[in-house]
Amino acid sequence: MTGSRFTTPPEHLPGHPRPRRRRRTLAAGAATALVASLAVAAGPVASADDERSGIELSVLSGRPDTVTSGDALVRVYVPQNAPFPRVKVTLDGTDITDAFTPDRDARTLTGLVTGLDEGANQLEATVPGAGGRPSGELTLTNHPDEGPVFSGPHEKPFVCETERFTMPVVGGDLGAPLDENCSIEDRVDYFYRTTGGNYAPWPDGATGYPDDLATTTTSTGDEVPFIVRMETGTANRAIYQTTVLHDPLAGPAPTPSAPSEAWNGRAIFTLGGGCVNGWYRQGNRTGGVTNAHMLGQGYALMSSSLNVFGTNCSDLLAAESAMVTKEEFVERNGPPRHTIGYGCSGGSYQAHQITDNYPGIFDGIVVGCSFPEVGFGTVNFITDAWLIDHYMNTDSAVEWTREQKRSVTGFATYATAPNVANGARRIDPRVFCGVVPTELRYDPETNPGGARCDVYDHTVNAYGTDPETGFARRPLDNVGIQYGLGALHDGSISVEQFLDLNEKIGGFDDDANIVDRRTEGDPVAIEAAYKTGRLTNGGGGLADVPIIDYRAYTDDRPNGDIHVRYHTFSMRERLEKANGTSANHVSLLEDNRYGGFSTNSPLLRHALKQMDAWLTNLGTDDGSTGDRIDEIVAAKPEALVEGCNTRGADPEFIAQPLDRDPDSRCEQLYPSASFPREVAGGDVAADVIKCQLKAPDPADYEVEFTDEQWSRLTSTFAGGVCDWSKPGVKQQGLAGTWLRF
Repeated sequence: MTGSRFTTPPEHLPGHPRPRRRRRTLAAGAATALVASLAVAAGPVASADDERSGIELSVLSGRPDTVTSGDALVRVYVPQNAPFPRVKVTLDGTDITDAFTPDRDARTLTGLVTGLDEGANQLEATVPGAGGRPSGELTLTNHPDEGPVFSGPHEKPFVCETERFTMPVVGGDLGAPLDENCSIEDRVDYFYRTTGGNYAPWPDGATGYPDDLATTTTSTGDEVPFIVRMETGTANRAIYQTTVLHDPLAGPAPTPSAPSEAWNGRAIFTLGGGCVNGWYRQGNRTGGVTNAHMLGQGYALMSSSLNVFGTNCSDLLAAESAMVTKEEFVERNGPPRHTIGYGCSGGSYQAHQITDNYPGIFDGIVVGCSFPEVGFGTVNFITDAWLIDHYMNTDSAVEWTREQKRSVTGFATYATAPNVANGARRIDPRVFCGVVPTELRYDPETNPGGARCDVYDHTVNAYGTDPETGFARRPLDNVGIQYGLGALHDGSISVEQFLDLNEKIGGFDDDANIVDRRTEGDPVAIEAAYKTGRLTNGGGGLADVPIIDYRAYTDDRPNGDIHVRYHTFSMRERLEKANGTSANHVSLLEDNRYGGFSTNSPLLRHALKQMDAWLTNLGTDDGSTGDRIDEIVAAKPEALVEGCNTRGADPEFIAQPLDRDPDSRCEQLYPSASFPREVAGGDVAADVIKCQLKAPDPADYEVEFTDEQWSRLTSTFAGGVCDWSKPGVKQQGLAGTWLRF
């Protein structure tokens, strides 16, 4: 396969841009071929065959076409015109009615359907008797426990890490894997919160409560013992964990029909950060399932080792792993009222892209230290910084002050450039490869067919393979970019500095060696990035959910930092472009006194509480048929107001829009600064992968060039300079959501 190949249901084909709307209603014809082909997959609708059937079937643990592990939690709704006691449920003709628990008041039957064969399985609910009785059916498409479901062929090699995984609180590891898919036996552990504010393992065989057991008051006002049930298992080759408050002395283990009474009915999916070293491995940690504030409020927590970007820097595989982890939780505990995606840095990549490309896994997201995505929002700015810093240190023929260097980057401090340049090596297939056995690693001389440890080869299922090199196609591009253009125009740098920089900055070869020529992006990969959501569009699922972006400001750190503030504006601008509004996006800002994303911060706790309230309000709407965005705005809690905290010892909250208005107090406290491609003329959305080119025109410059200088400029940009007034090359909307590779 030289190109990426994916399929999509016809009802998930949003365009870009598009007007405000309540729900996406697009024709299958909106999809077009990408490289090889774009086919139409079975639709995801989880209901009976039509309204006339009366009986409706739905999958509570996920979608009917993405079932895994041979089981699914199913609900059957029985209409008033059908005799409830006589409903019969069959799986491929076998009666499984006894697996269902009836709820006569709700007129539903709910049960865990097990024993599914791989592939299609036919579930049917009928009322025996003469013709004309109500009936309903649903096809459940089952996939292997180890996957894949939609992410495409498994990555090889794949290093199991069950023996490196340290169990929270109870200690120990998970032992040797049971098979090549890194499986373990599922296990359940209990721990509790002590009156001293720590966790301790639940005593083996306990028949009474420990003397130091603490209690907690949940968000629903219930005071309960602070005892936590933790389940650990493997699915999709990941190690997953879920936790929920549960008193083992008060009753049996939770079930979908009898969930823990201490659970507040809501769930938070924690998403871990990082990126470098995030390939060819199972992972040795999750995003965390022991947060005392969250558990103390009664939330269920869930995560997996492939939902930590430091062990899996792929939003596609992360989406699949989030889906199966949630499926495991629901099958044991029942469906949450809503699930909040929650993550910082690499966790924000996941929250944005999973929500946009695979809507329904998360109902709302709280992100911190955020970026739109790794492959473009992050990689482009850190690789530009790497090139600029390399030029300043090795190739410059002119003198630069530190302030002039900073002006070219746009950062608040030039220290950010060398700081992020190291992380930019995530595009180098040889640097962050420690988990892969040495003999299996790529080496251009000794092992050219070895494992390449970089963000592009880790995303080969989406980008496809270059037939000439055998490597993943790469969308990275800096052709035509006039680095430092804004600094030239405002007088920060001279024409000579501008020309020398652009003559010598260069680009990267296939192995990320810096070379004289600019980097040319593969057009197939560029198109795939837009169509498949590897560049976050904002017009998929993100259009229809509440978003809270919390940021602990780090732009002004003396040694620089990658988590710069403008990325919040990038995501907001993409929402505006895709949907005509960003009214579902609320930004909160403060200093870094609590660290990047800690629930020790009262402001972050506030964000979490308000997201719960926002989703609760949405879940109790009046069934109106207005625009979805209007429903979201109407449901937003009054207590959730955009703004920032002051920097004093006793911070004051300033309620005001967080934008780049230089006169606003929040902007003065926390300057949003810029980035190299914006200084070069791009916009803050940072959504142009490869710019369209035009011939240099003296009228576009606010400085005078001599004839010799103009000759150098046109020679440097013989193919043209970026025309930022036009969309990027092959820039377009999503081909759909719930794509399969």
